[in-house]
Amino acid sequence: MNVYLHTFGCKANQYDTELVRQAFADQGASLVDDPAEADVAVVNSCTVTHEAESKMRRFVRRLARRPRAPGARPLETVVMGCAAALDDGRIARLPAVRAVVPGADPVAVLGAAGYAAPRVDPKLRRFQANARGWLKIQDGCDEHCTFCATTLARGANRSRPIPELVREAQALAQHHAEIVLTGVHIGTYGQDRAADPGAAPRGHPGQDSVRWNPGPSARGQPSLGQLLEALVTAVPEVRFRLSSIEATEVDDRIARLLIEAPKHLAAHLHAPLQSGSNRVLKRMGRHWYTAESYRARIEWLAARLPVFGLGADIIAGFGGEADTDHAATRALVEALPFTYLHVFPFSVRPDAPAARLGGRVAPEVVSARARELRELGDRKALAYREAQRGRRADGVVSGRAAGRLEVVTEDYLSVYLPVDRWDGRPRCEVTVD
Repeated sequence: MNVYLHTFGCKANQYDTELVRQAFADQGASLVDDPAEADVAVVNSCTVTHEAESKMRRFVRRLARRPRAPGARPLETVVMGCAAALDDGRIARLPAVRAVVPGADPVAVLGAAGYAAPRVDPKLRRFQANARGWLKIQDGCDEHCTFCATTLARGANRSRPIPELVREAQALAQHHAEIVLTGVHIGTYGQDRAADPGAAPRGHPGQDSVRWNPGPSARGQPSLGQLLEALVTAVPEVRFRLSSIEATEVDDRIARLLIEAPKHLAAHLHAPLQSGSNRVLKRMGRHWYTAESYRARIEWLAARLPVFGLGADIIAGFGGEADTDHAATRALVEALPFTYLHVFPFSVRPDAPAARLGGRVAPEVVSARARELRELGDRKALAYREAQRGRRADGVVSGRAAGRLEVVTEDYLSVYLPVDRWDGRPRCEVTVD
């Protein structure tokens, strides 16, 4: 069987696709880069925005229309992931869709593609799609941000055991000089709610047949800081990097590693802000921080890190956002040492509570606010890079194109080198230019 894979969405989705890719390869399938050569296409879907789902549906339709080689059977598509978990039948009705698989269980995906009872290695051995490796440490989220459908799609927080993650990191270290810790809400690693056996409740597919009960976090569970210490100790030769993490969940244990072990934990945080207005944060359901507590934690870290890459997600035009709220977001972004921003115009997800909040902001206002924030982020990114020009940095090769290597520094800058200047090492010192 020839299999083509395509991923929409975040690093957690990319990791899930790699585990599915490995499972197909272990069954003897051929992984192809051209869907015209495939018997089955597997599309990993995203539901974070309306546009993400629309892109996925358009892509599936294009797959069905692609010309096939003479004599080749029609291409069949399996759609997996977050949008698949919330499908109301629209995905299943797309042309040439063979199956819709909620979540990312490789056994279910391979079964939908025609493999009966496949044996699947739960440990990812190599991240084929990138020179850097991803390590998914947890899945799901116990929070209920009013704009987010991901919690509905992925279910409650579920953390993987430290010994299992150490073994996987050791395997990945054979091929990758940097390993990025990813998940849906990694700052809550280890804080899983109590669980007992049983069927997943309706509306929460992909919970691996576990019923997650409300209640306090279990005591004595490991923290993200403890996991990082275990990984750094067991796999000292690689650089670890945190993916998206809430600023107020960077505790003193994690901060100490960022400050004291820069060769082991990259001096970079992607800390979602979403809004600089406390009124809007409350409407968003982001109760665990305020603009003031976010700012305090970032300023404390920035004062102690000589090099610090800092990114954030921001939503422009959330329901009920007034001019004063937008101004508060701009002011906070101006005040903090961001080195890049990811700005998203607010997108109503039908299954998320924000759809019922009201206070819709006019589309042209949403677009204008998003544009302002992107331009501000671009200016801050340029200023930071100019300030770092000429600095020697710790780089990890992340890709190659057009005769050049892309090298990612500890503070998440990209430096490009001619291939003929590379000595073959995946990790090397570079000069920021």
